[in-house]
Amino acid sequence: MRETASPAVVARHVRWIERSEAHPTLQPTISALVIARDEAGNLPDCLAALAWADERIVVVDAASRDGTEVIARRLADQVLIRSFDDFASQRNAALDLASGDWIFAVDADEHCSAELADEIRRTIADPAHVGYRVPIRSVILGRPFAYSGTQHDQPIRLFRRDAGHWVGVVHETIELRGSIGRLLQPLRHRTIPDMQTFLRKLDAYTTLEARKLLAEGRRFHLSDLMVRPLWTFAKLYFAKQGFRDGLEGLVFCALSGVSVAVRHWKHRELLRAGGPS
Repeated sequence: MRETASPAVVARHVRWIERSEAHPTLQPTISALVIARDEAGNLPDCLAALAWADERIVVVDAASRDGTEVIARRLADQVLIRSFDDFASQRNAALDLASGDWIFAVDADEHCSAELADEIRRTIADPAHVGYRVPIRSVILGRPFAYSGTQHDQPIRLFRRDAGHWVGVVHETIELRGSIGRLLQPLRHRTIPDMQTFLRKLDAYTTLEARKLLAEGRRFHLSDLMVRPLWTFAKLYFAKQGFRDGLEGLVFCALSGVSVAVRHWKHRELLRAGGPS
């Protein structure tokens, strides 16, 4: 049974009804979509920062075990519990529940500032494109990063609901029918707070990536273990200036190289086993 909506949820719906009745031709509505898994520590702040979304907030929870569902049902407008298969499917499931003219998609460990919310509202009031990239500013191992490849992280997070959908098993992207612009204000991402989280995510992501390599019919090569990991580290640490992110940058770039080796070793194990496990 659904819990009683919070005052914030009720207030958002009252404002939306009053505005719709008084001004039926006002600017387009927006749905905020959040995917989560064991994010009880991050979700309250994430959802509170999305209270400006005037149509609805949708949360898709991958069967969390830490109270994420309880928080989502208290603060969001619609909650779907869905076993995780891949990131694109989770986001598309949230998209199916949305009804706003525009979609703003975030992860549970991301935070939308008031400045970004204002820019989004101004943008959809007079849009020049069907989708917009949003710069991500990541906090990794407690340090705000500006380099190590993170400076190029600008995924599409704002788009017209009828213009596209997500594709991709691991690093999902949005396929849009139309032009794409860029917003200026960043979305803050508290992605890897500590080493335990880093290693847990490394294990989960490399498993998905190895299965993707198998599904694509890729073969294993010795260079996947001997060359690619070193190349990844060198690219992130030197070419992408990871050294400017301090000791945390060194660790991030080194473990990014390790993750490449782990991904290809898991791929080799799947090949030898004759299929996914």
